[in-house]
Amino acid sequence: MTQEQRTRLQTWLPLIVLAVLILIVGIYDPRFFSARNFLSVTADTMTLFLMASGVTLVIMMGGIDLSVQAVASMASCILAAYLQQLGFLAIPLAVLGGALAGFIGGLASTKFRIPSFIATLAVSGVVISAGNWFSQTRSVNIPGDLSATYLDWAIGEALGVPNEIWVGAAFLVIMSAVLGLTPFGRLVRGIGAQERAVIASGINVDRTKIAAFTLSGTMAGVAGVVMAARLGSGSPTLANEFLLPAIACIVVGGTAITGGVGSIWRTFVGALIVQVVRIGMTFMGVSVFAQQIVFGFILVAAVAVTMDRAKVLVIK
Repeated sequence: MTQEQRTRLQTWLPLIVLAVLILIVGIYDPRFFSARNFLSVTADTMTLFLMASGVTLVIMMGGIDLSVQAVASMASCILAAYLQQLGFLAIPLAVLGGALAGFIGGLASTKFRIPSFIATLAVSGVVISAGNWFSQTRSVNIPGDLSATYLDWAIGEALGVPNEIWVGAAFLVIMSAVLGLTPFGRLVRGIGAQERAVIASGINVDRTKIAAFTLSGTMAGVAGVVMAARLGSGSPTLANEFLLPAIACIVVGGTAITGGVGSIWRTFVGALIVQVVRIGMTFMGVSVFAQQIVFGFILVAAVAVTMDRAKVLVIK
């Protein structure tokens, strides 16, 4: 397969797969085609997309962030534990906690020169403990009056569209602009494509990597806040089942696991694919545990299609 053919495949295949899946699920259950259902599916997709959008930057550099589900859970605990005391300030505090976790993961990976999956896995363990500490190892409910006062932006509706969609759309635009219109975004692509060339040009690669990991943690924090707002509680295990689907939607969307190729809108399409697959399996009575097996197969297949084997001479 030529590079041009591979690029076309990575661009159009996710959209084709999404259309086919929607058609299959709609034929199985015609109610799926209703406008209200489409809005509901898109709203349900947004927390997964928010979490995956930050990880997209890390994967595009050839790294991985395995701490995002723990970070999202911790952010939900911070929000639920401090919303009554701090009001609106609990929201940026929760997001800041995610950013700090991402920063530590990036710092550990770059300064100690250890693989990102080891660094972020270690951070994940620390973050899980922090989430248990903030929540005192239990689920913390958010009273309805506090949700109505401080979290309506994430759980209400505007112009007949759920606010989760507006929030997701806003971050889709922001993250796409960061990746496509800024020097930082060009560096992310450059590091993923030819890191040695970027280093040779005198650019501080470590600083860019740390910034990408920090953004990944920040978006995981935002996802945790939205998740807690929707569910009305924070828990140290709130996002436990989200890591595999988040990585799957990035790769299914056409972002190469070897770096250099990808975009935020592709991750959004991938998140829709994962959500439609999840809904289809739910309609068919497939259990949550079996769904994780399916996502594992999807991830392997997507990596096989998108991986640039020229960058990996030896598979270990």
